[in-house]
Amino acid sequence: MSDIHIRKEGRAGRITLTRPQALNALSHAMCLEIERALLEWLSDDDVALVLIDAEGEKAFCAGGDIAAMYHEGRAGEYEGAQKFWRDEYRLNAMLAEYPKPIVSLAQGFVMGGGVGLSAHVSHRVVGETTQIAMPECGIGLVPDVGGSLLLAQAPGRLGEYLGLTGARMKAGDAIYCGFADHFVPEANWDALSAQLIATGDAEAVKSAAQPAPDSPLAAAQVDIDTLFAGESLAEILRLVRESDSEIAVSAGKVLMRGAPLSLAVTLELVRTQRQGAADIRRALGLEYRATHRSLEFGDFLEGARAQVIDKDRTPLWQHAPGNVPAEAVTRMLQPVPGIALDFHDLTRKEETSS
Repeated sequence: MSDIHIRKEGRAGRITLTRPQALNALSHAMCLEIERALLEWLSDDDVALVLIDAEGEKAFCAGGDIAAMYHEGRAGEYEGAQKFWRDEYRLNAMLAEYPKPIVSLAQGFVMGGGVGLSAHVSHRVVGETTQIAMPECGIGLVPDVGGSLLLAQAPGRLGEYLGLTGARMKAGDAIYCGFADHFVPEANWDALSAQLIATGDAEAVKSAAQPAPDSPLAAAQVDIDTLFAGESLAEILRLVRESDSEIAVSAGKVLMRGAPLSLAVTLELVRTQRQGAADIRRALGLEYRATHRSLEFGDFLEGARAQVIDKDRTPLWQHAPGNVPAEAVTRMLQPVPGIALDFHDLTRKEETSS
């Protein structure tokens, strides 16, 4: 059985992730198939909108294929993962810039690569089971797929909180933090999909939407803003340690488990993205500098080993919490010599060089 089902139905181009047994983890091949379909539909007048969804109740997409990247990296073969990220980021930018409406229906776990598929499109739907998160610091990576830009645009210091802790957002939080637009009860998704397919009118999403659930993160905004306002990772850790609030206690435990280098780089990425106009390509370019180096110089291989492969949950990070040298962060975010991300010029309705 294929991992993805791509077809045209009515007025819609349809993309369905079909590997629920793997929580619809996104592979390199799946990224390339989605990209090909989007390019084909760009000039297809029969396709008025694109609908992205996934099979299974547990996950829309719980991220990329970490195990495959780990085994390649352990063998010293870094180019496979680096090529995957370059191709995935090109797809992320394409989704954000696509001139036709794209509707995502994201249930269950939506993490990492799943955020890249669902959170940059024009009409982002979540439901009762949705749990969105960017937990990359726990495996020695950084929030990527344009996630650093989404985090930077979240209210107050929620971007720092979500990026550093990987905290999960249910529907109300996802909408409040800017990772989703509309809450539609999942029992109504089939009817909404049928209407989108029949009419090609993405405004059907707004008609189907219901008031969003309450956002616990909105209620905790003042506390989070205080705790995560520190200028450095060390300062944030100090503020968290000195507070006895519920948010501080839970965040402190997670921060002490995350890869310190990833945490420091993530903080720099989020705050850099806040400066200047929002630019998905700029965000992806900066993220790629970190992910490109994550296997050879970062903590990704150790994080993947501890969390995904051996599952002993006892990673041995390069640095101690709050004690990451500034030069280590600078090195991770330096331009990658000889390599630049390649994006599509969608205004020309044709593929750019690969």
